[in-house]
Amino acid sequence: MWSYRIIAPYLFERTTIADKTPECLADRQVLLRFQAAGICGSDLPGFRGAKGRLPGDDGRSAAEKDGFPIHEVAGEVIASRHPEHRPGDRVVGWASGFDGLMERVISDGDGLARYDSALTPAQAVGLQPLACVLYACGQLPDLTGRHVAIIGQGSIGLLFSYVVKAAGARRVTGIDPVDREKLSYAYGVDDAVRATSDRWVSQLAPEDRPDVVVEAVGHQVATLGHAIEAVAPGGTVFYFGVADDPTYPIDMRAMLRKSLTLKSGVTLDRRRVLEAASRFAAEHPGLLENYLTHTFPVDHVQDAFELACQPVPERVKIAVTL
Repeated sequence: MWSYRIIAPYLFERTTIADKTPECLADRQVLLRFQAAGICGSDLPGFRGAKGRLPGDDGRSAAEKDGFPIHEVAGEVIASRHPEHRPGDRVVGWASGFDGLMERVISDGDGLARYDSALTPAQAVGLQPLACVLYACGQLPDLTGRHVAIIGQGSIGLLFSYVVKAAGARRVTGIDPVDREKLSYAYGVDDAVRATSDRWVSQLAPEDRPDVVVEAVGHQVATLGHAIEAVAPGGTVFYFGVADDPTYPIDMRAMLRKSLTLKSGVTLDRRRVLEAASRFAAEHPGLLENYLTHTFPVDHVQDAFELACQPVPERVKIAVTL
């Protein structure tokens, strides 16, 4: 069967590997036929050749892991050892081995859920990041009437903007150096700030400090400090971005004097939140269709990842399909 892997920074190779079969499944696992995958910002360090912490990421110039680094996947169930999945089901969710870029994918069935057949597989992959955002927002205080700022207006940051507005936020501020103004209104953003987060926070008046700040950038340490500096006294900071470094310096004096709450965490209870994402999408027609802005056939995955690395204002979600 076909598979892709990164063999050097910024370079994919198509290979042929042994078929994955039903006999390969462990308890509660599912064998999927690949239909579509979404590119997440957390996939890009692997594409660039950065050394991650996954077992087997031991290549000389890049990970050289089959199917890596895709984890957002939609597919058809071929075989299942999970009680909630049957052959023929069309499901979406996590490729639990971060190896979704192959013809057949073995994944944990607890991280998959069926989706509405009215969606194309490319549209359905948007349910996975939406599930992550809904889970994170469930950890926040009641947002009704609050001012919420989202640092980063990429594919995740825009979803946060949409979800917090739907949750009743009075004012949503989106901060990104890329010009997202043409997209912002459709995602619930009231104030689209085209600036880096350090410049934005340096210009904040006391009355403009948000009650909640979501850091949706990750992969570096500075933006968490900017979020802590920006939030109003008594406020909450949620660190959603992926931490590439094990230690992040934070201003504990600001945390103490402003009586702040700092939260973070991975998405748990995945089947439940995927089902919640499906309901949310059904209640907000057009969200997933508009979220998907670029689609590439799988044999153009190189082009798809190269686009994902570029600061293109109109780009939101990129999917790779058969």
